[in-house]
Amino acid sequence: MPNITIEGPEIKDIETKRQLVKEITDVVEKVYKFPREAYVVVIKENSGENVGVGGELVVDKFKEKT
Repeated sequence: MPNITIEGPEIKDIETKRQLVKEITDVVEKVYKFPREAYVVVIKENSGENVGVGGELVVDKFKEKT
């Protein structure tokens, strides 16, 4: 059973999450050719306060510079 984990920023809209899971499943089903029921997709959401890029927290890196 293939497991797919997507890590990224929070997705607040449930419809967007549904679309993401469906489209990921569509692609891996096409490639692996297993039935849809074989795939597990997990969305791991991380706030910008918990992720650092280039030595800076994302929340700081992408805030408006004044």
